[in-house]
Amino acid sequence: MPKITVLVPVFNEENNLQALHAELTRIAASRTVVSDYGLQADVDLSAYEWEFLFVNDGSHDGSFEMLMKMRQEDPRVNVVNFARNFGKEIAMMAGLDFASGDAVVIVDADLQDPVELIPEMVYWWRCGYDDVYGQRTKRGQESWLRKTLSLSFYRMLQSTSREDVLQNVGDFRLLSRRAVDALTRLRETKRYTKGLFCWIGFNKKAIPFERCDRRQGKSSFNFLRLFNLAIEGFTSYTTSPLRLASILGISVSIMSMLYLVFVLIKYFIHGEDVQGYPTLVCLILFLGGVQLLALGIIGEYIGRIFNETKGRPPYIVESFNGATPLRNN
Repeated sequence: MPKITVLVPVFNEENNLQALHAELTRIAASRTVVSDYGLQADVDLSAYEWEFLFVNDGSHDGSFEMLMKMRQEDPRVNVVNFARNFGKEIAMMAGLDFASGDAVVIVDADLQDPVELIPEMVYWWRCGYDDVYGQRTKRGQESWLRKTLSLSFYRMLQSTSREDVLQNVGDFRLLSRRAVDALTRLRETKRYTKGLFCWIGFNKKAIPFERCDRRQGKSSFNFLRLFNLAIEGFTSYTTSPLRLASILGISVSIMSMLYLVFVLIKYFIHGEDVQGYPTLVCLILFLGGVQLLALGIIGEYIGRIFNETKGRPPYIVESFNGATPLRNN
């Protein structure tokens, strides 16, 4: 019997966990008809073995206690408990390490991802697709500024990368076992998982959907954390910022040479005195800003190299289903 793991990263989602578990239980026992270009296919999810794998990413509320209670009531629930908060990207990495299913469905704990799409994802997986991802046609309760910045980020990343970058696509997807095995081989600690999903390749299938609003609680991703995620995306997925620093340096040098020629022509041919102080101050400030920008870009990559050379495990697991794990990754 094929096995499907539902992977749920959890951080301070105590108020949403019971509702999510009820939805997953309902879907796991359902039988649905999926339309495929005019044809209809019967998807019986009760014919599969299910695992509900929750990764508690150092929650400060009662999420862990709620998960352990769910574990006592439902043996399909497995709980990976981190020693501290390592971030969602690392939580997904750990979930893929611990997942035992033939396919893995990644779902957020805030109930914004409609679990009703899981039967269709399973259908396309059985048709041979390795990565069946949900593509948002509506982004839910987000401000205009956040939507605009998110779309601009995806466009910039696509324009600077050799691999395709899927726009309006989050972590909500089904991955085949071979896709999961490929992802677990990528052990970098500073991760941009949305880019890694594209990097590994394999057969992909998009399912359009409208993202819902959060039922309970407030998202922990503020603008600062989203900005940091964007920096991680650029420095993890492309080296274009380094090339940009080089191009900027060359451009400034060429402009400086042209300006120098312009000043010399004015002095030797037209006999005009060089009015230098305001221009000199502006040039010094401009060149100083360019140098600091280039150093900052280089520093981001050097910092990543520094972190990777430490050889630390990406995460520390305090317990698995309440017991001390045999090993940490």
